[in-house]
Amino acid sequence: MTHTRPKVLVPILNETLISRHLRQLKDLGIGRVIIVVRYMKREVIEYVDRLNDDLGLDVEFVDQGKELGTGHAVLQALPYLKSDEVLVVYGDLYLDPLILPEMLKAKGNTLLAVKGKDPSKYGLLIADKDLMVKDIIEKPPSEVIKRYKPLINGGVYKLSKDILKLSEHIELSPRGEYEFTDVIKLAVSKGHRIKALLINEDLWSDVGYLWNVLDVNKRELMRLKGRVIRGDIEPNVTIKGPVVIEEGTYVRSGTYIEGPVYIGRGCSVGPNTYLRPYSVILEGSKVGASVEVKASLIMEHVHASHLSYIGDSIVCEHANLGAGTITANLRFDEKDVKVFVKGVRISSGRKKLGAFIGGHVKTGINVSIYPGVKIGAYSWIYPGVRVKKDVPPWTVVKSEDTYEPLKPY
Repeated sequence: MTHTRPKVLVPILNETLISRHLRQLKDLGIGRVIIVVRYMKREVIEYVDRLNDDLGLDVEFVDQGKELGTGHAVLQALPYLKSDEVLVVYGDLYLDPLILPEMLKAKGNTLLAVKGKDPSKYGLLIADKDLMVKDIIEKPPSEVIKRYKPLINGGVYKLSKDILKLSEHIELSPRGEYEFTDVIKLAVSKGHRIKALLINEDLWSDVGYLWNVLDVNKRELMRLKGRVIRGDIEPNVTIKGPVVIEEGTYVRSGTYIEGPVYIGRGCSVGPNTYLRPYSVILEGSKVGASVEVKASLIMEHVHASHLSYIGDSIVCEHANLGAGTITANLRFDEKDVKVFVKGVRISSGRKKLGAFIGGHVKTGINVSIYPGVKIGAYSWIYPGVRVKKDVPPWTVVKSEDTYEPLKPY
């Protein structure tokens, strides 16, 4: 997915992560925002500029230069800070609308702490009985985790400028980055008091893994109440549960929609399409005859015109799925689906998980994609192929074992 868009432009229903953050900051009366950019910075800047035509925020972009970690990103923003108190928000987070108002109400230096998450994945936050932060331990061993409450650093901070200036004095971490958590640890060692604001895990998520994107879209769909039908609906369409259908969308006869479901502007659905709960279809996409979609995110201008099954999957923008394309979402042994992440095969923790199909991908007829497989952007899959392993971007898959580079077209 991030071959064609940075994480901050990941969609949650019809809004990106960064759009959610900026709109809420505007509503909370924060008028000046510094955005540190690097990966796909042009796309981020252009997107925010368009969004800001309505918001009217004072936005300043700072190029990070080299991507050397969160502490390094804050260091680059230091010369542009005008306030003595600063709200720092990691851009790739899903935050419940309750969180930022509570952070701003809190007195003094404050760090968001999330209860219930696995500290071995996110780092262990240690606080005393008064919730004053004492330490942060990255990737702690299980015997250390057992000694403390399972709290993690939630990536949102309200801090004095003096604390942020400590980013000038931290060293490279073992993974070769300047970590903002080291700023917090240094501040605590120098006597700064930083209090943890506790929240439950259902109010927060990062999008570090692709299946996290499905999770947070599901959370937002669960908020839908009732039906909002702005598009055109032919006779003999069945709609059950909370469903949003935006203007310019046309739903043809025989379609069955079982909410919660969100359908964006200018889409074409049906005839005889089955949209199952927790499905999101974004602007300009076509989900055609006898296509079934279950708990999936279909991004902008995707074509799945006929006879396909898309289950627990993400299909990125401008992908074209040939007739009979099937995403398998369950292993025969019903064990958790595993996914390769940076060369390591890890468990998703989900028994049902389909495919991740990148932007501008094309599949031929009768293509089958195994659970947890990722297909990189701009790749082509020949008809009848079973895709059992990940496909790099710009690749032609001619058979199960024949992967060849695709020259840019």
